[in-house]
Amino acid sequence: MTKYIYEHKNWANFSWDEKAINAVFGEVKLMQGKIIGQMNALGFSAKEEATLTALTLDVVKSSEIEDELLNYDQVRSSIARRLGINTVGLVPSSRHIEGVVEMMLDATQRYTLPLTEKRLFGWHAALFPTGYSGPYEIEVGKYRTGEMQVVSGAMGKEKIYYEAVTPKLVKAEMDKFLDWFNNDNQLDPVIKAAIAHFWFIIIHPFDDGNGRIGRAITDMLLARAESSGERFYSMSSQILVERKRYYEVLQKVQHSTGDITEWLEWFLHCLKNAMLATENTTQRILRKAEFWKLHEHTQINERQRTILNLLFDGFDGKLQTSKWAKITKISPDTALRDIKDLVEKGILQQTNEGGRNANYELTSFTLD
Repeated sequence: MTKYIYEHKNWANFSWDEKAINAVFGEVKLMQGKIIGQMNALGFSAKEEATLTALTLDVVKSSEIEDELLNYDQVRSSIARRLGINTVGLVPSSRHIEGVVEMMLDATQRYTLPLTEKRLFGWHAALFPTGYSGPYEIEVGKYRTGEMQVVSGAMGKEKIYYEAVTPKLVKAEMDKFLDWFNNDNQLDPVIKAAIAHFWFIIIHPFDDGNGRIGRAITDMLLARAESSGERFYSMSSQILVERKRYYEVLQKVQHSTGDITEWLEWFLHCLKNAMLATENTTQRILRKAEFWKLHEHTQINERQRTILNLLFDGFDGKLQTSKWAKITKISPDTALRDIKDLVEKGILQQTNEGGRNANYELTSFTLD
């Protein structure tokens, strides 16, 4: 049986091949600077919008990696309220969502504070406010006292993917991890984020929620890397896209003797892809900001404003009168009047496709 990495003496003295990661590390640092530059050119409200979108995605996608689906609007509203961002149509959110958001914001907005055992226990308690994970009662706000196996497969045919550090060693291993986290300032914070993620997941200190807390720790260090609580990309969204490979690499490197080159390579590529995905989002936010600047004195009602924002945020399918009526909960006649008004103002235009239902799209525009 192959040893797990933590069974080796001084296992956390990780090593890696600098040459193998240099190119992608350079690209990541370059893109980090570029995105921050783009965002700083956006203006205050567009920057707020970008941060709100990235944080919302981070919370929703981090839970989705664990096959838990959170309501996007509830998460967004919870974050907006806590950050004091004025957005239309805030909705109340569940106790569970409030807890997940609390953890993520503590990690990303208070990124300069030390990471302590007490703080981690607070995050864990926020994730599981009822003391249950699904139907199962779990140990909350403290390190696990039971063995931990990561298992999958049908009953009786389970396959063990990972056996974590034995419970009696968890506290000592976490003390070592937290000491390194708070006191080792030799490493670039981006590399440190990659190592912290891996190290924490290997220890697997809690009964449940290790993945989400591990990703919050990553986000905390990425915020340190940028010296900013403003988040413009979502690492968790990209991990979800690459989830299969994420688990494959973790599974492989958990058996290494201390060389984590393959993990660092994967992490940096994933981070780069997260930033590339953000460039598209940034362009959308920029267009939206330019549009509202252009039309700051145009008479636009709340229904029209809602649909126009949806068109900028990525509207699914074709915009038709029936869809407009359904989304804004009005009659088709009123919807058609709303649309015709925007066509007359040069904001919407009918597409060239024929058929019974006319489709509409935004007209192209430029700021003078």
